Amino acid sequence: MKLKFALVLSLAMLETVAVLGQGRPRWTEKQANDWYAKQPWLVGANFIPSDAINELEMFQAATFNPALNDKELGLGESIGMNTMRVFLQDQLWQQDPEGFKKRLDIFLSIAAKHHIRPLLVLFDSCWETDPHLGPQHPPIPGIHNSGWVQSPGKRELLDRSYEPKLKAYVQGVVGAFANDDRILGWDVWNEPDNQGGDVEADVPAKVKRVDELLPKAFAWAREENPSQPLTSGVWTGNWSDPAKESATTKIQLAESDVLSFHNYGWPEEFEARIKELQPRHRPILCTEYMARGAGSTFDGSLPIAKKYNVAAINWGLVAGKTQTYLPWDSWKRPYVLIQPTVWFHEVFRQDDTPYRQHEVDLIRQLTGRGTPAK
Repeated sequence: MKLKFALVLSLAMLETVAVLGQGRPRWTEKQANDWYAKQPWLVGANFIPSDAINELEMFQAATFNPALNDKELGLGESIGMNTMRVFLQDQLWQQDPEGFKKRLDIFLSIAAKHHIRPLLVLFDSCWETDPHLGPQHPPIPGIHNSGWVQSPGKRELLDRSYEPKLKAYVQGVVGAFANDDRILGWDVWNEPDNQGGDVEADVPAKVKRVDELLPKAFAWAREENPSQPLTSGVWTGNWSDPAKESATTKIQLAESDVLSFHNYGWPEEFEARIKELQPRHRPILCTEYMARGAGSTFDGSLPIAKKYNVAAINWGLVAGKTQTYLPWDSWKRPYVLIQPTVWFHEVFRQDDTPYRQHEVDLIRQLTGRGTPAK
C-alpha cells in the first residue's frame, strides 16, 4: 500500500512539473477582466526618445540616454499619461543579454518614477528588413520613420536554424521581468503580417513564416509564467466574422489574454472597430491611433476610448529622429522643400512645448491626471 501511495504521489508530482513546464494557459475572460478592473484608465503613447531613430539606438549601450528618457517620460506624466508602448529588438539580446536587461531595468525604474507602466513589444514586422547592431544611419531628410527596423530581420525570420535564438530572447526577457509590477504587459508581435519594408513578391513567404512563429512566441512567453497579460494587436481586415478573418488575425485573437488593435481612421471607424471586438468579452487596448492628417485625432478618438473604457496609446510623444510628425505620403514625396500642413504624429516639440495646447489640455481633462498648464 505504501509503495502504491508513493507511486501515485510521484506521478502526481510529475504531472504538476509537466504542467508548470508548459507555463500558464491563456487567461480566461474572467482573469483578463479582473486584471483590467484593477487598472486605471490607461492612456499613453508609443514612446521612443527623440534622440533615437529606432529600437536599437534607444537601448544600445553607446546611445542609451537615461536623462532624456527621464525628461520626456516626465512630459508624458505631466499630461496624465500612465503607460507607454516601447519596442524592443531581438539583436539587443543576442549582443549582450545582461547589459540589455540592465538597461531595460533602468528604463523601467525611470518610467516607474513617473507612474508610467510600459507595454513592451517583443517582435515587429515593420520597416527595415536587415537590422544591424552598432551605429545607425541618420534620418533621411523629409521621410517618416526612415530608420525603424524589424525584429527579427528578414534573414533571421526565414532561417529556421535561428529560431532557438528567438526563443532564448523571448524567454530571457520575459523570464527576467515576469513578475515585475513596473510592466503593464507584453505585446508579443507588432502587426505580424504587415508588408513593412519587404518587396511585394516576398510577402507570402514572410507571412507564412510569421504565422508559424506567432503562436510559438506566445507559448515561449507563457512558459515563463508572466503575471502580466500577453497581446498582439489586430490592425487590418475584418475582426467580426471568423469566415473573413485572416490566418494571422485568428492567431492574434485566439492567443491574446487582452485584446489590442490599431486604428488611424476617423472617429466613426474607431468606434466601429471597438464594437467589432466587444463580443469577445475581453479588455480592449488601442495600441496605435492619432494621425491628424488621416482623420485620427485626440479630439475625435480619445473621448470614444473613455466612453468604452478602452486603453488609448497614440503614436509618438516628442518629435525627433523618427520624423513621424511627417505624413505617410512622405515615403513617395519627401517633405524637404515644404513642410506638412499639420503634424501627423507626436504631441510635443523638441523644446518641450505642446504642438497643440488644446490637445494636452484635453488629455489632462479626460484623464483627470497630470499637472496644470503653466
